Amino acid sequence: MHRYVPMSLLRLFSPLVTPLVNAAPKSRLERAANVWDLREAAKLRTHRMCFDYLDGGADDEIALARSRSAYSDYHLHYHVLAGNSPETLDLRTKIFNRDVSLPFFMCPTAGHRMWHTEGELASASVAAEKNMLFSLSSLATTSIADVAKHHPASLPKCFQLYLFKDRGLNRDLLAAAREAGYDAVALTADLTWFGNRERDKRNGFSVPPDYSVKQIVEAIKRPAWTWDYLTNPTYTYANIANDLPAEAMSYYINRQFAPDFTWQEAEWIASEWGGQLALKGVVRADDAVKALDHGFSTIWISNHGGRQLETAPPPISVLQEIRDAVGDDVEVIMDGGVMRGTDIAKALALGANSVGIGKAYLYGLAAGGSRGVRRAVDMLDDELRRAMGLLGCRTTKELRERGRELVRHK
Repeated sequence: MHRYVPMSLLRLFSPLVTPLVNAAPKSRLERAANVWDLREAAKLRTHRMCFDYLDGGADDEIALARSRSAYSDYHLHYHVLAGNSPETLDLRTKIFNRDVSLPFFMCPTAGHRMWHTEGELASASVAAEKNMLFSLSSLATTSIADVAKHHPASLPKCFQLYLFKDRGLNRDLLAAAREAGYDAVALTADLTWFGNRERDKRNGFSVPPDYSVKQIVEAIKRPAWTWDYLTNPTYTYANIANDLPAEAMSYYINRQFAPDFTWQEAEWIASEWGGQLALKGVVRADDAVKALDHGFSTIWISNHGGRQLETAPPPISVLQEIRDAVGDDVEVIMDGGVMRGTDIAKALALGANSVGIGKAYLYGLAAGGSRGVRRAVDMLDDELRRAMGLLGCRTTKELRERGRELVRHK
């Protein structure tokens, strides 16, 4: 990747300049009261093109907005005088048959180093610190093996696989995940066609940024992000072809997705992996039942963050129907639109075994690396504990068992 200033010269001044350019982002992190504040901090630190890639959705962003607003359609009918205290609360649960301390986790998302040089290692380290599940994208900018070093075998890990045309690539990725001790694979089935993400078109999105006048002006406006970018090695899609820069990979990857993928190919992946396998991107009860018949052990309800099919249903709105269709013994994961601990509480109460967060922790990453990710997790943890305390539930198991008594559609 060609740069205007030699890397050696930039690194010479890095100890002097870095504290100055990071002072404002650090202050914003400290003032943040919730995930929405982290979003604002991320917007102020991150190149507009990269922030909009994170923040946006498909078409008119109706699915994105509804995924968030749908939680407000459910009321929390709490009990009083339940005798709860912080010491009585226990948020432990199991995800993919592994014990974790929190019933929510960081969803697999591509290109973390686009937002902060710490990238996936920031998120993986926080997940290890909090005894959480960590899930890694096929299109991560950190390798499967490197993440495993920061998120040890004693903690559960999930690898997310896209539907690639090249069976050899699929096989190699599964083998790498197996060798690195990943517990489960999530097959993403809702990205066989790319969503129409119009913010990216308006911004002239490229990975990494090109040197157009518009991109340079936006880079000048965001000195902390720009300094971060200029003083660190060019990132790659580390699990696909780590010898090529990300911009050279984009054409290759676009050609690799398989729009004609069927249940038979999914069944081949289930056979090839041979372990716990989630189907990610489910919004229909009949597809959930069919997945169980084709080798999947976990149903992952998701509309891809509102970034694929416009006006797709909010995941929370189909959760009960899918839970009823697959029964109580099947693991059900849900993600989509989570910005508050009460969102997590509602999803658990309506039938999810665990809840994925995506944009929420990425806002933290973009705002301040590992410190920002930790802030996002701590905020949601605190809000979830408060919700459970007020609901009169001491454990996540109790919240799920009594959920339909406590959460009602308005």
